[in-house]
Amino acid sequence: MSQPLNLPSSMGDDRDLVNHLLDALEQKKTRNLLRLSYYESKRALKLVTNGVVPPQYYRLGLVLAWAAKPVDLLARRCRLQGMVWDNDLESLSYGQVWDDNMLGQTLSSAATSSLTYGVSYLINVKGAPGEKLTSQVHVRDALHAIGDWDKRNRCMKNLLTVNDWDNGRPTDWALYLPGRTITGLLVDGRWQIDNPATPWDGLWVEPLAYKWGPDRPFGRSRITRPSMGLQDAAVRALVRLEGHLDIYSYPELWMLGADESIFKNDDGSRKDVFDLRMGRIKGIQDDEEAQVPRADVKQFAASDPTPHLAGLNAYAKMFAREAGLPDSAVAITDVSNPTSADSYDASQYELIAEAEGATDDWTPAVSRTVRRALAIAEGMNEVPPEWASMTCQWKNPRFLSRAAEADAGMKQLSAVPWLANTKVGLRLLGLSPTDIDNALAEQRRAQGREMFAQIAASQPSGPVQDGG
Repeated sequence: MSQPLNLPSSMGDDRDLVNHLLDALEQKKTRNLLRLSYYESKRALKLVTNGVVPPQYYRLGLVLAWAAKPVDLLARRCRLQGMVWDNDLESLSYGQVWDDNMLGQTLSSAATSSLTYGVSYLINVKGAPGEKLTSQVHVRDALHAIGDWDKRNRCMKNLLTVNDWDNGRPTDWALYLPGRTITGLLVDGRWQIDNPATPWDGLWVEPLAYKWGPDRPFGRSRITRPSMGLQDAAVRALVRLEGHLDIYSYPELWMLGADESIFKNDDGSRKDVFDLRMGRIKGIQDDEEAQVPRADVKQFAASDPTPHLAGLNAYAKMFAREAGLPDSAVAITDVSNPTSADSYDASQYELIAEAEGATDDWTPAVSRTVRRALAIAEGMNEVPPEWASMTCQWKNPRFLSRAAEADAGMKQLSAVPWLANTKVGLRLLGLSPTDIDNALAEQRRAQGREMFAQIAASQPSGPVQDGG
């Protein structure tokens, strides 16, 4: 249990809530730091004293980046393309909110944090006076934020975020509650507490949970215990392979009838081990007085490292099975390139299914966050009910080529031709939101010029007669 903060007694029950959430954050810190170390390839391998591998080989710094692959490969297939609505988004501040908050990159980082820790948090903030952004969307990961879940209402009760630390102790935090936000800043050993009310009664927080469940409201990490164990086993296999290459890759020589003088220099000092290893041609003089006057040299073949490589490859394939990745993502042998688009799609089936499931789970939280950001930008105190149809448009997780996407879109448009003149139809053809807006704008300009030409052509060409 962490030591409670000495907050002002004037905070009342909120002081106990802050310390309760800080204690919960501290309890989960070890587990979250463990997964972060695996994701960033900073996990130190434990020394295994089996008496076979010398201890110094465990200090070589051998690492594998496998644990990051289940996170990054899935996150790259879960990219938000934009928001869609059955009304005109451009009539709102959508473009400004999207660009100013860099929502594409912001939500991409939120997805990566969600896959790493199981959950990340999207927070709507109204800009302070003088700030450029009047409507802000922030992301906090599970290392710096925690809250309580309301099971009956399927929403957050509160959220505590820690913005700065000093020797493991929070010095800058914010507690988000329905209708108000409490901030605490430690200045010269004293807490400065601010407790402003927000324009809305609700809580401006959404959890972005991966594999949400009734018993796991804050999701599950993609860096599972089996995958961590398999990566550790693979690193140990690398250590054994390194030792094998250093020791057993040199052929063993047996010499009969030779004395130790062949291992010494002219001054009688012993030759360096490297010189003995690298000597390609060795001359051994005859010893006429010995029972075996001529030395007999025999060689044993070097030990084959293939078993170590086979073991490493087996660990790679088991890791791929655990993470739902194709063998080609981590395996080092026995992998061939896909021969067709269908076979490639089949090899990525589990990853594509995970991406579709993840985006389905994230859509409600992201949609509510963006709708709330737009309402704040428009100066509203609540989200209008008619905005409920505003939802996410995710990129296709299948990574189709432009030609394949356009071909699939044409087949759909052939069944419903009138869709070709709508944004939906242009999206089916694989056009980006920018291309769609530019295409429709050019179409409107062309129609305007045509209408103007028709009006001009309908006017009389001769001089206007005075009816007097």
